[in-house]
Amino acid sequence: MSSGKKVVALGGGHGLAATLTALRSFTSNITAIVTVADNGGSSGRLRQEFPILPPGDLRMALAALCSDDEWGRSWAEIMQYRFTSDGELNGHAVGNLLLAALWDRDEDTVAGLDRVGALLKVVGRVLPMAAEPLDIEATFENAIGTQIVRGQEEVATTKGRLKSLRIFPENPTSRPEALHAIADADWITMGPGSWFSSVIPHLLVPAQRDAIISSKAKKILLLNLDTADKSAGEYAGYSPLEHLRILSTYAPGLHFDCIVIDSSDAGQRELREHLSTIGSELAVADLRNNQDHLHHDVQKLGRLFAHIGAEILVG
Repeated sequence: MSSGKKVVALGGGHGLAATLTALRSFTSNITAIVTVADNGGSSGRLRQEFPILPPGDLRMALAALCSDDEWGRSWAEIMQYRFTSDGELNGHAVGNLLLAALWDRDEDTVAGLDRVGALLKVVGRVLPMAAEPLDIEATFENAIGTQIVRGQEEVATTKGRLKSLRIFPENPTSRPEALHAIADADWITMGPGSWFSSVIPHLLVPAQRDAIISSKAKKILLLNLDTADKSAGEYAGYSPLEHLRILSTYAPGLHFDCIVIDSSDAGQRELREHLSTIGSELAVADLRNNQDHLHHDVQKLGRLFAHIGAEILVG
């Protein structure tokens, strides 16, 4: 495989990991820029104990980009391993502890990520969305009225219609490595993933948002899979077009060259009509995992990236 296009992938959690795994079949010039607002599970506990970034989403991105050989796969498996016990280590991922140890001994955040990346022989690089840990706060309208929730985990699971979304601190410091990667990219991808807690927050960091808007890269937005369960979390009642419009309220100047949607989504006609008025392409494909219908199939997604590169975003 040739090195290929320089791609920056924005997101967090399982959605970003799927995108990164799919991109590997298309290019080896990958930079993952990862949300740093996780406050739950192992990351949340480590964040309470140490003044560090939450390591969980960063760990998952590193594991997704590990080298495709015995060394890389075995180390990625170790990084993802979680302890099971009745004590303090229960639920902690080995990779989270490794990153916490490097950062606790005063190693620069990015230097620590690069060191672990070298250990896993990663394809590309993993960078944080900001130089400091963030908190997400959202206001929802739901059955109990106006509800304000704080924390990535709480924002991702609260039901209702989103009224506003904020991060704290409001103007966090961006890493220069991330801003340089965005400026130098051929492609920038966003999504899929938790829309309010992993995708939109990338547009709430002012320096990063401005860098994305001004970058000459082709910009690709991957929408989440439609779900028949309209009572499930933050996706309840939102059409694909509404997801796009919510995102646009936080970055009015951001134009996506290509929007990706699963072929089973009933909202594609409405979305296509809207995109025709703003000059964006719509890529429709079967992207659902046949065994796990809630998540994207990384091989299908990889083939779609190749198609987008050859047929849609040529040049």
